[in-house]
Amino acid sequence: MILFTSTIITLVGCASDEPEETNSPGSNEDSAEFSTADRDPNRTLIAYFSMPETGGTDAVAGSSRVVTEEDEVLGNTEQMAYWIEEETGADLFQITTVEDYPGDHDELVEQGEEENETNFRPEIAEQIENLDDYDTILLGYPIWVYDLPGVLYSFLEETDFSGKTIIPFNAHGGSGFGDTRESIAELQPNADVEIDNGLTISRNDVPDAQQEVLDWAQDIGY
Repeated sequence: MILFTSTIITLVGCASDEPEETNSPGSNEDSAEFSTADRDPNRTLIAYFSMPETGGTDAVAGSSRVVTEEDEVLGNTEQMAYWIEEETGADLFQITTVEDYPGDHDELVEQGEEENETNFRPEIAEQIENLDDYDTILLGYPIWVYDLPGVLYSFLEETDFSGKTIIPFNAHGGSGFGDTRESIAELQPNADVEIDNGLTISRNDVPDAQQEVLDWAQDIGY
């Protein structure tokens, strides 16, 4: 399989400063084995939120983006979602907001912190129109201030995934999943949130993590 390579610009998985790694970069935090059940890619949706910074890079704090060899600017979670799509053939749905986020790093950090502190819920631009077509949701997001971005709360509070399987994946700056998987399970009590089968990758490792992402997709049944 031919792998696409990316050039790192200095990458973060969230709009915040985070502690040093407490687990191996790119590894899952739990030792539980992956599910080996076959999944139907035609009944799978990759839903993700990603915010590539467009206002340049900060040599200290970094920038939440990947620049490919074709000079395409992607958010790091977006890059992961594209690789998963390549491996599984599942549909993609990008979670977007009515109001755009700032492209400047410092402004994005400030807004992310304010949203978390005030429990602000950004307005979602589009909803999934054909949700009944899917049994499994691969849910991707960056970690913002050790938590789900506010837009993920909006998305999960407004969308009913009852009876469906949710498998999370993310990019992070040191905190791994944190408590975000448990938060997803609390927000979707009638869904099967496969906490042990998720994938979390350090922000610094995303550009070189294509094979790891593809291996994970195969391990969870695609």
